[in-house]
Amino acid sequence: MANGIALEVMQRGREKGYALVFLHYFGGSSRSWSAVVDRLQAEYRCIAPDLRGFGQSDAPDTGYALSDYADDVAHLICRLDLAHYALVGHSMGGKVALALAARHPPGLEALVLVAPSPPTPEPIEQAERERLIASHGDHAAARDSARRITTLPPDDAMLDLVADDAVRTSRQAWLAWLECGSLEDISSVMSDVAGPVLVVAGGSDLQIPAELLEREVVRPIAGARMVCVPDAGHLLPIEAPTAVAGLIRAQAAILQTF
Repeated sequence: MANGIALEVMQRGREKGYALVFLHYFGGSSRSWSAVVDRLQAEYRCIAPDLRGFGQSDAPDTGYALSDYADDVAHLICRLDLAHYALVGHSMGGKVALALAARHPPGLEALVLVAPSPPTPEPIEQAERERLIASHGDHAAARDSARRITTLPPDDAMLDLVADDAVRTSRQAWLAWLECGSLEDISSVMSDVAGPVLVVAGGSDLQIPAELLEREVVRPIAGARMVCVPDAGHLLPIEAPTAVAGLIRAQAAILQTF
């Protein structure tokens, strides 16, 4: 339990030591990080929750604001007694990580933001937002969405995993992100985010392009820098897990000594 919510949590790697807390994208689950965790678990304690309303975690009727997700993650970190850790957030999970980091939680030493949803309202075209709202629970539509936002296309097994995660997302969480969470503006607290911040962009990501991340995330945060993964789209942990894991590993000295 974390913040009164039963969260499904994947824990792999070392039992103690420096931890990486992975937060997944909208419509995903902890499973989206599996290939990245495979490459890092020998070196780190790896923790990946299903956020409320996603995967196998509880799906309450209410409580899907960014602050609620940040509260859940903060409670989980406290419950696991993590003394030194980095938050690694992808897309929606990146925005949750930013919201939590602005509070200066104890033990947080760095952020790795992978194609994060920006702190400003995410620029989703209204027609696309309406299409996504209407597609909830549709397995074929979820596979199509995955193809739209990837450049290095996942194989059929991975497409099915992505679609399965989308279909099992609760309607409450699905609508809350599309209608509210993605539109929340937390840009006013970005100056409160401290520590080394690595932003990883997909070189061919049309959903959240590198130019947007440079303007909305890198520039407002002191100490932030950005690296692009060439030819990759938006689902970086799935499309390019080796590159993502390598970038996290390359930051290890900074993450562990800041």
